[in-house]
Amino acid sequence: MPLGRQYELLRRAPDFRTLFLASATSGLGTYLALIALIVDVYDRTHSGVWVAALLIVEFLPILIIGLALGPLVDRLPRRTVMVGADLVRLGVFVALPFAPSALAIVVFAGIAGFATGFFRPAVYAGLPNLVDDRDLPQANGLLLAVDSLTWLLGPVVGGAILAASGPDPNYVVNAATFLVSALLLMRISAPKLQEHVGLTGSHLSELKAGFHVVRSSRALLTVLVAWSIVMVGNGHINVSEVVLAKESMNGGDLGFGILMGAAGLGLMIGSLLGGAWVERRRMAEAYGASLALMAAGAGLAAVSPNVWVASGFVAAFGLGNGVASVCNPVLVQRGAPDAVRGRAFTVIMSVNAAVLGLSMAAAGPFTDAAGARWVWAFSACVYALAAAVGLVMASPIRAPSSVEVTPVSVMAGGAPQAGAPPGVAAPEAAERP
Repeated sequence: MPLGRQYELLRRAPDFRTLFLASATSGLGTYLALIALIVDVYDRTHSGVWVAALLIVEFLPILIIGLALGPLVDRLPRRTVMVGADLVRLGVFVALPFAPSALAIVVFAGIAGFATGFFRPAVYAGLPNLVDDRDLPQANGLLLAVDSLTWLLGPVVGGAILAASGPDPNYVVNAATFLVSALLLMRISAPKLQEHVGLTGSHLSELKAGFHVVRSSRALLTVLVAWSIVMVGNGHINVSEVVLAKESMNGGDLGFGILMGAAGLGLMIGSLLGGAWVERRRMAEAYGASLALMAAGAGLAAVSPNVWVASGFVAAFGLGNGVASVCNPVLVQRGAPDAVRGRAFTVIMSVNAAVLGLSMAAAGPFTDAAGARWVWAFSACVYALAAAVGLVMASPIRAPSSVEVTPVSVMAGGAPQAGAPPGVAAPEAAERP
């Protein structure tokens, strides 16, 4: 049973268990505070432009980090990077209750976004050093599943607190979660998270090495290309989902919530089951099938008569998303040497984020001109293309034959992956790169 395997992994890998608890704690606080940030900015400005600015600074930092600052994830001790990111975010959310304006809130959110942009690649780059290679699919699935669960619960709990007391309690609770996360991470020995600390070349040469390793490794290039194609579909789904639910299907706000909840539920289940799926099949089969399931779910949702029927297909879409989001980090973790794994993640995450942002910008006019159903049909075709590309590109990739990590032959300057991420980001629902 997959859940039994994951429980056993948490039991016998104490350092991974600590990392898991730290990620779960800070993740719950983050999603709890997200709704408070959006409402706080909107209540102060009554402007969609300001809300858009807030959302942009949430994912823009990872683009900048991947293009300019990625070597820092490998140059500095990973535990220092993660604990430092938690302390920066702690300071931001302690200060937010005293923010005098919407501009100050957006600036603070941007600072927190930069901290998160360093935290997530460091987590996924260090993970292979805490578990055996054979446990990587299950370990990544656990991290993605708990992130999906906090994504589901955080806004609900945060909304209840917001309705009762305003945004400030959410900020304070989130600050506390980052403190707990930092204290937990301090319990992990720094050398266990990283084989080598420090780089020998200049910042520019190491930055170039990060891009070169992504181009040189079949595993990393598969994630870069296939998941960037997925981001085109995700960007269009994100923008048009509310229109599909409220206008095309006459579902109202409740219908919109049902579709979002179905996607999140499918994502969580896919993340939990994805580890076992990846373990039992060749990577090409697991990756291609999960992306094909996303295509089928989006296409069938596009022709559904109402949100109740569509929710089942959207849940299937989320299930495929969850499994694919487990494949992404495993491909990068096995394909990039430890010394360059941080840069690999930042490079791929930044490219994914850029594609997602451009796709969301294009999705608005497309939705207005053609309607949400056509946008979802287009996204289904995009996911089908990603499935074909992922299947073909991943076909030569074989899992290591032993429990030792055996990276593919890449140049010494590897770059980590964009698993999640997500959506993480991001795996996560269609919202995460």
